[in-house]
Amino acid sequence: MIEIISVRFKSGGKQYYFNPNGIQFQEGDGVIVETTRGQEYAQCVQGNTMIDEIDLTAPLRPVVRLATAEDAVMVEKNQEKEKKAFAICQEKIAEHGLDMKLVSAEYSFDGSKVLFFFTSEGRVDFRALVKDLASAIHARIELRQIGVRDEAKMLGGLGICGRPFCCSQFLDDFQPVSIKMAKTQNLSLNPTKISGTCGRLMCCLKYEQDAYEDLVKHTPKQESFVETPDGAGTVCSVNLLRQTVQVRLDSAPETPKCYHNCELCVIRNGKGKRPEGYVEPPLSELAKLRREPEEQRVLNEEERLSAALEAAFPSREEAPAKQSSEQEEQPRRRSRNRQRKPRGEGGENTGSQASQAQPSPKPRPKAKEEPGEMKEGERKPNRRRRRHRSKGNGGKAPEAKSE
Repeated sequence: MIEIISVRFKSGGKQYYFNPNGIQFQEGDGVIVETTRGQEYAQCVQGNTMIDEIDLTAPLRPVVRLATAEDAVMVEKNQEKEKKAFAICQEKIAEHGLDMKLVSAEYSFDGSKVLFFFTSEGRVDFRALVKDLASAIHARIELRQIGVRDEAKMLGGLGICGRPFCCSQFLDDFQPVSIKMAKTQNLSLNPTKISGTCGRLMCCLKYEQDAYEDLVKHTPKQESFVETPDGAGTVCSVNLLRQTVQVRLDSAPETPKCYHNCELCVIRNGKGKRPEGYVEPPLSELAKLRREPEEQRVLNEEERLSAALEAAFPSREEAPAKQSSEQEEQPRRRSRNRQRKPRGEGGENTGSQASQAQPSPKPRPKAKEEPGEMKEGERKPNRRRRRHRSKGNGGKAPEAKSE
């Protein structure tokens, strides 16, 4: 992990990471940082934060110091000089007759260098222009050619939606936009409607592209052959956002009907021939595809949700009822346990009311223990019993003597 701060050189510009060198910064502080162009004034947009070194794409440059009031005054003076330098550069461009459009001029923090941004359709030889500007401004001159999208980001403005340009507000980098995105979103391919002020395709086409691509996977294509609850037909139009399609039924081709995607069974997706040997199922089977009304579906979902919540969190009304039933059940259990208790010494039944009403019988005297009898709690010895035969006569019964 490494400690960084995030700074921005222009409002709405890209954010850059710098090493704070142990100094604590807060959001909104002005800082002086070291860049490839020398020391520059920037604004902190994120205070000291720890990030993983893997997230760094380039080695960190250090923060020189916290900006002071004098630095803020110097920045304001540089902005005034930029306006004068911009006017001088425009005059020189007109004198040399160069085919280039000046966009902006930027002074370095110390005022020793001026950077001019311009757009042009082709390459421009501006070597003579640089000499004239250096003699007029008395500073190092650098000219840089940029694209039309960068021009719109620098200048700003309002789009056809009525809001400021996305590129000048929050977009750090330009995302690639293609005409295929406009086709996927069923937009008009008129360049004036899908192009921004810069003349390129609007950046907002990229925002919803992933959602449209996911909807396309679950929606039949146009001219697909499908089965509906009212019969088979061909898809004539598709509404991706509503997830509905217009189907021209074979039984009534003049009056297309609207169906939801879940009510369709796709037999052939896209253009092509009708499947050979296809037999349309009876309407009784196709009617099973019909989607239940929206109100009924909402009610069913609410019932399922309420049942799930009731199972997870029982209502407060049922809880006291259960507690009262348990309280009523406890005396019954106690009475049952009393009835099941063993008789005490002397044959008294301590748990029954009858034994309390009737006088207890006198205890019987204990009989004398015989030597062969076992005492209470004594285990019986495990002895095998043997059968003894009487001696004589081989165990036969004796014969009676005759008189």
